[in-house]
Parts: sequence; C-alpha cells; structure tokens
Amino acid sequence: MTHTFLLEVGLEDMPAEVIVQAEQQLVNKTKAFLDESHLSYGKVSGFSTPRRFAVMVEDLAEKQPDDDLTVRGPAQKIAQDEEGNWTKAAIGFSKGQGGSVDELMIKDEDGTPYVYIEKHIPGKETKELLKGLATVVEKIEFPKNMKWGTTNYHYVRPVHWLVALLDEEVVPFEVFDVKTSNRTEGHRFLGETITLNRPEEYEEKLKAEYVLPRRAERKAEIVKQIEDLCKGRRWDAPTFYRELLEEVTDLVEYPTAFYGTFDEEYLTIPDVVLETSMMDHQRYFPVREDSRSNHLLPYFISVRNGDDQYLDNVARGNEKVLTARLADAKFFYEEDQKSSIPDFVEQLKHVDYHDQLGTLYDKQLRAGKLLEVVKDYYHLSASEMETLKRATSIYKFDLMTQMVDEFPTLQGVIGEVYALERGEHPAVAQAISEQYLPTSVMGGLPGTKLGEYMALIDKFDALIQFFSIGLIPTGSNDPYALRRQAIGVVRIMLDLRVGHIEVDQFINDLIQASELPVSREEDLAENKAALMNFIEDRLEQIMQAEYQIAHDVRQAALGTTHKNLSWMLIVAQILEEEKETEAFKTVVESMTRVFNMTEDRDAIQTIDEDLLETDSEKALADAVEKLESVFAQETWPKTRYEALEEISPLISDFFDHNMIMVENEAVKENRLTLLQKLAIIAKQFADFSQLVI
Repeated sequence: MTHTFLLEVGLEDMPAEVIVQAEQQLVNKTKAFLDESHLSYGKVSGFSTPRRFAVMVEDLAEKQPDDDLTVRGPAQKIAQDEEGNWTKAAIGFSKGQGGSVDELMIKDEDGTPYVYIEKHIPGKETKELLKGLATVVEKIEFPKNMKWGTTNYHYVRPVHWLVALLDEEVVPFEVFDVKTSNRTEGHRFLGETITLNRPEEYEEKLKAEYVLPRRAERKAEIVKQIEDLCKGRRWDAPTFYRELLEEVTDLVEYPTAFYGTFDEEYLTIPDVVLETSMMDHQRYFPVREDSRSNHLLPYFISVRNGDDQYLDNVARGNEKVLTARLADAKFFYEEDQKSSIPDFVEQLKHVDYHDQLGTLYDKQLRAGKLLEVVKDYYHLSASEMETLKRATSIYKFDLMTQMVDEFPTLQGVIGEVYALERGEHPAVAQAISEQYLPTSVMGGLPGTKLGEYMALIDKFDALIQFFSIGLIPTGSNDPYALRRQAIGVVRIMLDLRVGHIEVDQFINDLIQASELPVSREEDLAENKAALMNFIEDRLEQIMQAEYQIAHDVRQAALGTTHKNLSWMLIVAQILEEEKETEAFKTVVESMTRVFNMTEDRDAIQTIDEDLLETDSEKALADAVEKLESVFAQETWPKTRYEALEEISPLISDFFDHNMIMVENEAVKENRLTLLQKLAIIAKQFADFSQLVI
C-alpha cells in the first residue's frame, strides 16, 4: 500500500525573485530526504505562489524496507580466550548490536578469523520518518532573510502555517513555533481558510478559494488573458517581455489581466523611458501596434491579484499612478533638453567617482589613455579609433542627466538616446549604451565590437583603480561590484577571441597608461598579483558553470605560464575531452613525474650532450629539442597537446632505463636539466602536476 504526502509552507508575501528557487529547493531537498531515509516514492510535484511553496509526493512507501545485516566484530583471538570462552570484547560487541553471544559466529576473512553477528532491522514507519522534514523546511536557503518578533528565527518571511498531511493523517512537527496541521489559506482577500481531508484535494480546494498553486498554470493563464485583450485591438501582445512576465507570475495568486490608458502627449518621451516607467516601477506591460511600425501606443496592460470585479475602478487607479510617473519623466526629459553634451561633461568635474580616485571626469580621461593600450593589443583601425576617442571623451555624460537621476537603470541607455538626438555618430551612441554590459554574470554582452572595447576599458579601469587603493573584495563583501566587473572582462575577452593577448602583460600596460600617483603605484605593485588571481578566479568560475570542467583540469589549465584567457579555456576543454582516451593516462603520468622531479629547481642550465649516456636519454634530449621548436612555431593548444602526447612514451622509457640521482654529480645535474627544460616547455600548455588520474 502506498500513500500521498503534502507539505506546504505558508508565509507572508515573498519577494518574486525567490519563489521559484524556494519551490525547487523544497522539491529537491524532500527527494534527498526520502532517498536518505530509504523510502521509495513516485511522482513529486512542486507548487508555489507569493504566500506559499509546497511539495506533493505520490506513491510513497508505507515504511522503510527491512534490512538483514551481517556485522563484523573483533578478531577471534580477541573475542575468545584460549579455552574458547567469550571475552568481554565479544560480549560488548554482541550487546552493542542488540543480540547475545549465542548469536555470534566465526568466519575467515583473508585468512584471519573474525566474529560476526546477523541482525534483522525492521524498517521504520513513514509517518515517523517524515517528522524529520522540519529540518528540511528550516534549511531552505534565501539570498536575504528577516528576523521577526522577539525570536531569533531567520527566514525569508515569517511562517504563518504549515501543512503536513499523509493521506488523512497530519504528520506532527513544528517549525519556528508553528505546528503542522491540515489547514491552509486561500487568497488573502477573496478566499477562506481551507481544511484538507487528503493531499489530493489541494489544488481543487485552493482554486475554489482563488489560488492557482501551479506556477506554470498561472503563467499560461496570464499569457492567455493578455493575448485575449490584444485580439481585435491591433495590439502586439507584450508577452515577449519575458522577465516582466516571469516576475508578474510570482506577484499574483489569482491573475486577472486588464488594460488602461494614458495621455498621448507622453508619447513624446523616448520609448525606453516610457517602458521603464511602466515595467520597472509599476510592473505594467507596454503596448505596441501590431504592424510593421510597431509604434508604442498610449495603453498599458497590468495583471491584478484578484478577480474581475470592479476592474474599471482598478484600471482608473492604475492610470492615475502611471500618469504621475510619466509626468515626472516628461518634466525631467524636457529639462535635460536644455543642456548640451559639453554641459553635462563639465558637470562630471564636480562629482566624485570615489573620494580617493578623483571625479567622474577623471575616469573619462583615464578611459582615453587606456584606449591607446587597447588599440595596440586589438589592432584597432583608424575609423574605430576615431569613434572610440569620441566615445571615451563623453561616455559618462548621461550620469549628470535628470533622467538617469530619476531612472538609474537607464544609465548608458539614455546616453545613447541623447547622443543621437544631439547629432553624435550612431556608433558612438551605441558604444555609450553598451559600456555597462554585461550587467550580470550571465547577462548579454555588447552587440558591437566597439561596445565591447568600451565596456572592457570601463571595467578594467574600475578594477585597476580599486585594487590600487586596496579595496579588494573579501568574502561576500563587494560594494563596488568588482566581481561582476571582472567576470565581464573575462567574458568580453573570450568573446573577442584574440589569441595572442597575455592578460598579465595587458594589465601591466593598462596600469602604466593609467598614470597612477606614485604612492598608489607602489600599493598596486603588491596587489597586482591579487588582481590577476581575481580575474583567473572568474575564468575558473566560467569553466565550471558553463563548461562543467572538473576541478583538477581547471587548475591544470590555469597553471600554464601563458596567461591567455582564451587559450586557458581551450586547454581545459582539450584536457577534459582527452580524459576519455587511452593515451591520456600515459601523458599525465609521465609529465607529472617530470614536474615532480623539477619542482624545486630554479635557474635552467645548459644541457651537455657529452654527458648523455644512454640511448633513451639521447632520444629524449632530441625529442625535447623538437618539442621546443614545435611550441615556438605553433601556438594552437591542440597541436601542442599532440606533441606532448607524442613525447610521453620517450619520457616513460627514459625513467625506465635511467637513474636520475646517480653519484656522478655532473650526470645527475645534466639529467635534471633535461627534465627541467621539458617541464618548462610543457607548462606552456598546462600544469600537469594538478591532474588527478
């Protein structure tokens, strides 16, 4: 006989961005709990709304399976005395296993006799085991927690009810002073308290009280209602605003879509400002004409958390709120029209970037200097330089606009709009718009090469400047978002795919161009290695998250002497692929022996050919010379790996036929020098000593 189990956590309204992960965590942690408890189960479903997250388990076993174990105890010589009587050790072992000495038996294991006992462990009842889910609920993790009342409890929001129902029975446990029951809550305003007789009633009874507990169903209902509103009105259904759609889905329990209007005079404001006013501030969907023109129309669509009663009143109220926002936006836009780009740039001189790092105007000046370094490394054309010189001379101007002051998320975007309005070249305007990209770890990259160069300059300047004054992120503390800046640098450099750039030298040249004060230059000298490690850590993060590359392979690739981000990633991918081949083990073992033999040696000596004694030694010396030539001529990682693969049998042969630490000091040093030269060459590909076979 199997059972159905329901667990629901009811809280005050959660932030929209945590709801999906709360549901997923509860599902995953419940599965893990059941697996660890050796309880079999069937389908597991998750549910979530702003006020709850829940999990339902079907076909749950009635109890754990019984288990028959054979447990080994002490050796016979310890368990029995010379006369064959059981010793205290044997008696204690049998009691500890819940039996008696009469149940002990003796078996040989690898020639040594031990005492054993067989025990039958009956499986525990599921209802008893499920009480342990209290810990699962407590351990759901959130980005931010709150404390409430006079307790020391910390959770995303205060918990108000708990449902734990195994068929018709409540599973009793307590979380945050809240006891489990079979009672849940309907919609905050439209619904009533619900008594559940069985878990299978959960969805049906919640829907009757104006709650759609399945997120996918709620989202599909929102899409359908919005599309129905747009039909016949020649509106383009705005469900392509995916992020807004996902957020709105997690803001409501019972969605009802409606539309409202605003005065056409506000259509004179740039579209991006109208969209931001509606989407970011009010969570409204902007409406566009369903035609080639795709014009923004004086309408908006919103989703109410409730039914369709008094929708006209709701729409009018929302129109008043939006009109006030748009009136502000129109005022700020019109005020900004009174100033030119030079006016805004002049204001940058009076705003600190950081109290130790000068003004925003100083940051713009540094960008122009860093551009000269980027030009040399990326071989920029004359036209590209002309565009970027203009862009770097004005690219922070929109931070002085009233529009960005009111809508900070529009920084860069408004810069593009205003630059085009004031006659700047479209390429200059777009580079200004893309300077902040990517805005998140997995955010979109700039869409143009010039935008990528602009963003690269801006991010490198931030990293160099803050590291020069010792403001290096530690733990979770990163007030200047330097981790995001660094991962942006890595992703952009990988996307630009310029193979010859050594990041450490690139950073040195950028620092030189920055013309830091002498005192800060000295400080940065100590922190330069930390900056390089900081960037490599972000590359490793990408290797792990996006490419699923194993830890030892990541460390081997990052350990190369060539600090080239693209090559390090390619090396990691090659090693990850080669792990499945037969030759890989030989390559790694031979190279690891070379690395281990030479890890403490410093200066490289010259190989004396007259001291090469054996055929295997001479063969390896010749192969090392050829390998050095291959690495000098061929930089492509795959070719280098193939050359290392080719030499690995000669390395094994060398170790098989030669003693390294011989009494003849000259021969010993010559052999170590040969191995050291090989290690130096090989490390231009990867640090093989990090690989685990």
